[in-house]
Amino acid sequence: MMIGPVPLLLLLPILPHPGSTALLAKGANGDAFGEPAGTPEEEGKALRRSKRGWMWNHFFLLEEYTGTDYQYVGKLHSDMDKEDGSVRYVLSGEGAGTLFVIDENSGDLHATKRLDREEKAYYSLRAQAVNKRTGQPLEPETEFIIKIHDINDNEPKFTKDVYTATVAEMSDVGTFVVKVNATDADDATYGNSARLVFSILQGQPYFSVEPNTGEIRTALPNMDRETREHYQVVIQAKDMAGQMGGLSGTTTVNITLTDVNDSPPRFPHSSYHLSVPESAEIGSTVGRIKANDGDVGVNAETRYSIVDGDGRDAFAIATDRETQEGVITVRKQHLDYESKRLYTLKVEASNTHLDRRFLHLGPFKDTAVVKVSVLDVDESPVFGRWSYVFEVQEDKPVGSTIGAVSAWDPDVADHPIRYSIDRHTDLDRLFNISSENGSIWTLQPLDREMSKWHNISVVATESSNPQQISRVPVFIKVLDINDNAPEFAMFYETFVCENVKAGQLIQTISAVDTDEPLIGHKFVFSLSTINPNFTVLDNEDNTARILTRRSGFSRHEKDAYLLPVVISDNDYPVQSSTSTLTIRVCACDRRGNVRSCSIDALLLSARLSTAALVAILLCILILLMIVVLFAALRRQRKKEPLIISKEDVRDNVVSYNDEGGREEDTQAFDIGTLRNPQAADGNKQRRDIIPEMLFPCRRPSPARGGGHDIRDFITGRLAESDADPSAPPYDSLATYAYEGSGSLADSLSSLESGEPNAEADHDYDYLSNWGPHFKKLADMYIAKDPPRDTP
Repeated sequence: MMIGPVPLLLLLPILPHPGSTALLAKGANGDAFGEPAGTPEEEGKALRRSKRGWMWNHFFLLEEYTGTDYQYVGKLHSDMDKEDGSVRYVLSGEGAGTLFVIDENSGDLHATKRLDREEKAYYSLRAQAVNKRTGQPLEPETEFIIKIHDINDNEPKFTKDVYTATVAEMSDVGTFVVKVNATDADDATYGNSARLVFSILQGQPYFSVEPNTGEIRTALPNMDRETREHYQVVIQAKDMAGQMGGLSGTTTVNITLTDVNDSPPRFPHSSYHLSVPESAEIGSTVGRIKANDGDVGVNAETRYSIVDGDGRDAFAIATDRETQEGVITVRKQHLDYESKRLYTLKVEASNTHLDRRFLHLGPFKDTAVVKVSVLDVDESPVFGRWSYVFEVQEDKPVGSTIGAVSAWDPDVADHPIRYSIDRHTDLDRLFNISSENGSIWTLQPLDREMSKWHNISVVATESSNPQQISRVPVFIKVLDINDNAPEFAMFYETFVCENVKAGQLIQTISAVDTDEPLIGHKFVFSLSTINPNFTVLDNEDNTARILTRRSGFSRHEKDAYLLPVVISDNDYPVQSSTSTLTIRVCACDRRGNVRSCSIDALLLSARLSTAALVAILLCILILLMIVVLFAALRRQRKKEPLIISKEDVRDNVVSYNDEGGREEDTQAFDIGTLRNPQAADGNKQRRDIIPEMLFPCRRPSPARGGGHDIRDFITGRLAESDADPSAPPYDSLATYAYEGSGSLADSLSSLESGEPNAEADHDYDYLSNWGPHFKKLADMYIAKDPPRDTP
């Protein structure tokens, strides 16, 4: 296939392959590209030079076509086309049939839509000539490209809508600030559509921009942050190298000047006047002053100091790090209005961080005079000392004076002061104080061995103003006197072996004394009387040795010896005491190790164990008693109930007896007795008898004649029960029975009587003596007994 380019495209000549055909193309201007090559027949007939064809592979099309018709791209034509309508041109590839269409008869190629180079720069398609009748291709398929020519249809765009930058104030001209970047979607390789030029629209004369790079620099010297801190600069980027008709875009750059230390601190006033009450404590704030500094941050940090004045010893100044203020505080313990009422201070403020580049702008410090007035207040009484220490001997009698405290009113001379002891510091009320002169004396005897020091608080109060009080601590030391005798330092368990020899050491003793002499303790040990068994040897170092004076001791003769030891001190007056040392006799081996001691001694040592054993035996006895009681209770067999199972529920059985209470008797017959006769309680009273008060009306007893049958009686009773609304429920069984074998009256029925008038011979008056159980029956047979005929 021979293909040629549109005009202005460089044509690449190639030699056609022998026997090949050529597909000719015409550009949009109608020029033909490519020539047909010779056929195989012609080459075989004569040797002649073949025409050279041109290989084409590009079409060019401008983007953003604005016409209403399809945009003409070019024309394809095959040398096999005799223009007889037998050739059909087929187009395939990117956009074939949608973006690009071809007239299958003429080979005209059109674009159906507006094309945007920035969306797609070129399209690759394939063309082929096909015989309409046979459908066979007339030549091989050939690929070509439609390239979209760029037009300047995109404006420059900055990478950021808003830039933020900082630059130090007082910077030199040309100092770099920030670089802005912009891009253009047009083709940078074709024309000037994407060639950008930067310019500044707003921000002059402070800043400038490099046209080609977009770098923003300072354009004005000595820009002062304290005068103006924020700047807004508008930068424009224009394509077409900035020529007329080019497109442009803008961005905003917010530039902030950063601070440098170019402003010294300055006091707004040359002098300040402050006041402070004379009662102000150390560290109390007198007032605040501030030196203004136009800088910020570390460049505005200020140090304050008092450089001169008569108040340098009474006041101090420090810097508040948050507000950069100078805080003047009280330095002296007590300000006295009566002695000095006005102080003068010379305060200096200076920067802590200096920039040597700007030292020429002046001294970075300033001074001001501060006058402080002392205000008069009603002050509390003042003691002559911060604390008092008194000493008193422990043998001083009650009422002895220990010492005195003194206080005065600093406001008014000779103003009376009253003294008292804070009883919270003297709960035992050991001391008292004179309210007028402040002298302290004892109320109770003092014992150094109980407490060596007593700390109390004395209160001084103004007589005219009780609200003004002061306190002072008073420390009272109790001096020691030798009033305690020495005694053993510990409890000694001393023993002597039966086979001991004379002069053998059996114990070393020492002593203690609660007194504290100035030259230290010196104890002397001795025996009150001469002892034939033991002796004491003083070591003269506050210890002594107990030695045996004879050999051989026997536990059978004596199992323990008591040795009184006299201990004396060397203080004045001399105190002594007698302590008794108990020495037990024990059996020892040859090395002197104790094997066993006397029985009494063993019992004495085991006294605690015996008590513990008794307690254990008592506990065991109590536990045994509890076990026996529990076993006895288990042996008792619980009485079996009449109704064994709770699930056994039957219809209520109501029992009616001849002497009973008819249908009103709702006490059912205990059916459990029938199921478990052995569990029946013989002592239980009958429950089928209704008290008489429920039935005040009596029924007439049947007439004596002996002709009435018991069946008629039961039938009548049953009919009355059915008609009675107060009778038991319909599903209850009313049982009418005989008295039973347990009645004392035996059978009262007339069924056993063979004679018709046998009942007339009976006398039923005895029924009234049988108790309430037979009262109903007595009413039936006695109430209407007809009188007998008298002869």
